[in-house]
Order: sequence, then structure tokens, then C-alpha cells
Amino acid sequence: MAKSSKNFFKVFAKNIKQSMGPGQYRVNGINVTCIHCQHDRFEHGYAQLNTAVATFFKLDFANRSATVLTCYRCGYVHWFNKKVERID
Repeated sequence: MAKSSKNFFKVFAKNIKQSMGPGQYRVNGINVTCIHCQHDRFEHGYAQLNTAVATFFKLDFANRSATVLTCYRCGYVHWFNKKVERID
């Protein structure tokens, strides 16, 4: 049992480390590379797609959000409206 719990914590720590740092991603079956510098490591985030009508009525929370991948090398921001999948 001690060995299995040690293995669990090793795998858990590895997954936490991967999820917090830059990674490689795939969108619609295509591996993402930076269009500016061709790097393949990105930081993952989200951005809200605001509309004037929703903002006027103070309903910004109702707007959709997009996935953004920021190149870890040059900082170029890539926007996606499709499902983004981490592959490493």
C-alpha cells in the first residue's frame, strides 16, 4: 500500500505541474503552433466576448467566452472559439 500511495502522489504532482505551466495544445485535430514564431508551448486562458447590448444592460456575464492561448516565447495571443485540448 505504501508503494501505491507513493506512486499516486508522484502522478498527482506531475499532473499539477503540467496543468499550471505552459503546454502544447490541439484545436479541431490540428496541433497549435504560434503564427509569429512557430513555438509550440502556450499558456491557457479565457476572455469574455462582450457585446454592446449586454454591456448597456449590465449583462456582461451572459456573453460567451473564448479560449486564448498565449505563446510562451513571444507572447502572441491566439483566440479560439472551438474546444482546445491540452496534449502534453
